[in-house]
Amino acid sequence: MIDSAPYKAIAVASTFSPRFKQVLSEAKRIRDRFSSDLRVIYVGERNEETTKKFSDVLAQLHLPSDSIIHYEQGDPAEAILRVIADNNIDMIVAGALEKEVVLHPFLGNIARRLVREAACSVMLFTRPEIKPKSLRRIVFVADYSEHGLQALKTTLALALAEACERLYVIRIITTFDQARASRLADAGNRGKEKANEYEEDALEIFVLSAGATEVPIEARCIRGNTGLAASDFVQSVEADLLVVPVRTNEGASGQLPNNIAWIIDVIPCNLWVIR
Repeated sequence: MIDSAPYKAIAVASTFSPRFKQVLSEAKRIRDRFSSDLRVIYVGERNEETTKKFSDVLAQLHLPSDSIIHYEQGDPAEAILRVIADNNIDMIVAGALEKEVVLHPFLGNIARRLVREAACSVMLFTRPEIKPKSLRRIVFVADYSEHGLQALKTTLALALAEACERLYVIRIITTFDQARASRLADAGNRGKEKANEYEEDALEIFVLSAGATEVPIEARCIRGNTGLAASDFVQSVEADLLVVPVRTNEGASGQLPNNIAWIIDVIPCNLWVIR
């Protein structure tokens, strides 16, 4: 259990899909980690059949029989976003893919809208399981803002609770970023070297500013033509969770930072957007 829980109310977006129980089980694990209140959002009609289904699955997963279930009608994404806004939900948990089997790890339509528009944090699971696996390797995308620092501290708390083997804190540096930095530092190769040294030092200072931790941390600057180089890195280390801090003036009906905008479409592993 995480001592200073940042999430009081966590909701799971549910349908009676083949993986509904698995997503709910993953949400229960996150609820336990943050000592939160867990609710269910269901887009559809409340009737005897749905009430019984929820009663059965709550009992199977040893969740309280009086758990709050928000029933909402309409377009699924719109309905979920409406419940989040109206009920002070701090985090929404959902499945990332809308089909059981896909050739490429593309985000489903509902998950895409949650990442882009939800005013709260979002956690998406690509392959949810009834018995959730430990999040052994976590990748955190560094944002040097105060929000980014608080997000790192929250991630460290979850990583510790999960007995994480390694937390990679990465800084995404695109070709455009490198060119701009070298121009600011100096002209030519020496300017590029200075810019690289600055980025390495800044990342180390950022990690150290989060405070002492028992979680093994590796800081990396990821360079590439586009931010998608980070997706390649996430896959190369076989990460179980990608964490992206997003300030509310950037996300939630706004644009994600350019170097991370690719997560709207492609998801390399479980995703946690911290708002």
